[in-house]
Amino acid sequence: MPFHPATEEWDADLVAGDPLEFPGYHDQRRALARTGESVRTGRTAHYAFVEGRFDVLGGTMGAAAGEKVVRAYDRARADRLPMVVVAQSGGARLQEGMVALVQLARTASAARRHAEAGLLSLAVYRSPTTGGVLASYASLVDVRAAVAGAVVGFAGPRVAEGTLGIRLPSGSHTAEAAYEHGIVDALVGAEGAAAWVDAVLGLAELPLPTRPLPARDDPTIEGAWGEVLRARAVGRPTGIDGAARLCSSWIELRGTDATVRAALATVAGRRCVVVATDRYHRAGRPGPAGFRLAQRAVALAGRLGLPVVTLVDTPGADPSPDAEADGIAGEIAGTFKALAGCPTPTVSVCVGEGGSGGALALSYTDRLLMCEHAIFSVIAPEGAAAILERDVAKAPEVAGSLRLTARDLRDLGVVDGVISEGQAALDEAVAEALESAMPGERDRRFDAVTARWLEP
Repeated sequence: MPFHPATEEWDADLVAGDPLEFPGYHDQRRALARTGESVRTGRTAHYAFVEGRFDVLGGTMGAAAGEKVVRAYDRARADRLPMVVVAQSGGARLQEGMVALVQLARTASAARRHAEAGLLSLAVYRSPTTGGVLASYASLVDVRAAVAGAVVGFAGPRVAEGTLGIRLPSGSHTAEAAYEHGIVDALVGAEGAAAWVDAVLGLAELPLPTRPLPARDDPTIEGAWGEVLRARAVGRPTGIDGAARLCSSWIELRGTDATVRAALATVAGRRCVVVATDRYHRAGRPGPAGFRLAQRAVALAGRLGLPVVTLVDTPGADPSPDAEADGIAGEIAGTFKALAGCPTPTVSVCVGEGGSGGALALSYTDRLLMCEHAIFSVIAPEGAAAILERDVAKAPEVAGSLRLTARDLRDLGVVDGVISEGQAALDEAVAEALESAMPGERDRRFDAVTARWLEP
């Protein structure tokens, strides 16, 4: 059953023929006429659904099951309904051969049409979710959860072992492995899946828990170097800490680099997509996967017509050899491109340190704000001192020349405003910016800054 009572069931009597005249399939088809196909489709008061039935021929997808899925997606698109996929499946139905296999392409195309109509989709993977269903429409959703302990994988474990002639390692083809690798966004219990679905659909709230931070000891040094130390102070809330208090609901979009977190969230009563960095994870330096997650989040916001909020606090992107090998520069560029093309209002707040292009890629937004004791710089003072003075110890002296404080950047026209410190001021500023920001302001602001400093 779907997670809410069905108000309509669709195409319950649809049955396929026997294209291969496969031995024994005639009798199985007679049973299908009584029990129904391996998917059940219909709608509730809130969404359309496709529900897998593993008890029917192992949840395999033949012509009739594929047709039911295609019709469900197209009807959901026509009725402007989100789609909930409750998967429990095998692969393409071997008794129908290639007629079954082409359903992967047909259902994937139907899922694309639904997505391009700007409609939300989500999936819950029950045990098992494998094969052609997972390799088609069940993976082409916006947000994914798996039931803890479920078998999840392209090939079922038995098929994988038989095909490869190996014994699979412990934990392979599981919901937990899929979660660890960012293939699914959430692990849910069988009883908690309904609450997760409601939260994704905006019918309920699922808050992001706050976490304790170390005791904060702000420095008393004045000037630009003092602002650098305050922005970096241990115990200062970072982006994800601000998000936990700013957002009343948080549906994680999971990535494999926890330096960048993203969610389908609620801010000031408004559905948004939020991206927040975590300075306390891996020194706060996002790697390529973190920027890929940001791109996914921005693309989702644009397609669903939702505003974007980013809360940035990073000394810069990860410069390690592993990050280079994984294309860090290209992913930073891709994040600029994603925000440049976002058709919805975008808002960013630098809540701590904004370090070079890695930070700016997450801050290329229509409204750009800074907290009072945040900093943003083309390079860290230590790096500038090493280049200019050949002495990192001279960073405190160089810091002032970089004009990296919030007030400096407001005066330069790089940022739109400075926010007083504290969560209440952050909440108020983000809510106001969401109301007033207009797509395209990011370009006008940076064009004006550039024009101001061109020689006549």
